Amino acid sequence: MLAWRVHRNGEPAEVMRLEEVEPPVPGAGQVRLRVRAANINFPDALLCRGQYQVRPPLPFTPGVEICGETEDGRRVIATPELPNGGLAQYVVADEAALLPAPDTLDDAEAAALHIGYQTGWFALHRRAALRPGETLLVHAAAGGVGSAAVQLGKAAGATVIGVAGGRNKTAVAREMGCDVVIDRRTDDIVAAVKEATGGRGADVVYDPVGGDAYTASARSVAFEGRIVVVGFASGTIPSPALNHALVKNYSIMGLHWGLYHSKDPSAVARCHEELTALAARGGIRPLISERVAMKDGADAVQRVADGATTGRIVVLPEEKH
Repeated sequence: MLAWRVHRNGEPAEVMRLEEVEPPVPGAGQVRLRVRAANINFPDALLCRGQYQVRPPLPFTPGVEICGETEDGRRVIATPELPNGGLAQYVVADEAALLPAPDTLDDAEAAALHIGYQTGWFALHRRAALRPGETLLVHAAAGGVGSAAVQLGKAAGATVIGVAGGRNKTAVAREMGCDVVIDRRTDDIVAAVKEATGGRGADVVYDPVGGDAYTASARSVAFEGRIVVVGFASGTIPSPALNHALVKNYSIMGLHWGLYHSKDPSAVARCHEELTALAARGGIRPLISERVAMKDGADAVQRVADGATTGRIVVLPEEKH
C-alpha cells in the first residue's frame, strides 16, 4: 500500500515521503480499515517536527483521524494507531473506539467531524458550561478547530465573536455564522470585544492559539467568564497572571480531549451521538476547504503547519488528481 512516512523530524514538506509499504497488521482488539478520507490536523505537523505530546518511533505515518471502511463494509470514524497514521491506504484502530460515520456527511466531512468537534463540544459544554444567550469569543475562527467551535456555539444559542487574520479568513468566519468578526491584523481585539458586548466582555473564550491571543482573552473576558485553553498554534505557551484572574473573577480551564478516551470513553461516544444529531438537523457541518489526492499529502500538512489554510484539508487516498 501507499503511505506517507517520516524518517526524521523536521518541516512536513521536507521530511514526509510517499512510500510503498506493507499494510499494518491488527493486534488484539484492533481492526484494519481501508482509508476513505484522512483529515489533516495541526498535530500532524507537530508529529513531523517531533513537538507533539506523543512521539511515535521513526519511521512513522502521520494522520490522527480518518473516515474508513471495515472489512464488512461499515463506514466509520477512527483514530489510527500510531506509528501507522491515517495518511495511508490502510490503518489499524481499536475496534471498541470506532464511531459510526453519519449518513448526512460525505467521507471528507465525516473524517473532519471527530477531533475538532469533540474538542469544541467538551470545551464549551463540559468544561465551560456555555449557556444560551452568553457571548463566546473564538480565536482562529476560520480554521478547522475554530470553525467547529463557532458552529457549536451558535447551535448552543450563544452570540459568537470570531477572531481571524486577514480578509479571506474573516470572510470565512462570517460565513461560518459569527455574529461579530474581528481581524486580528488590523483591529484591537480587546476594544472590539468590549464594544460588541457593551463593555461586559466575553463570557466564554475558546483559545487554540495561545501567545498574544491568550493575552487578549484575559483582557476581554467578562466577570465570572471562562477561558478554555485547547492548544498553542502560535507556538507560544502563555504564563497566566493568576493575580489578574483573582481580581477579575474569571476561570482558566485546560482541555486535553484525548484524555477522555482513557478517563471516560463513554463520554466520547455520547458526544458523538450529540454531534451526529446536530449534523442531521443541519446545526453543524465541517468546513472542507480542499479535498486532495494522496500525492499532495505532504504539501497539505505543510500548509496547515504554516497557518495558510481555512477549514479542513482532507486527503482522499483513492483519488487520482
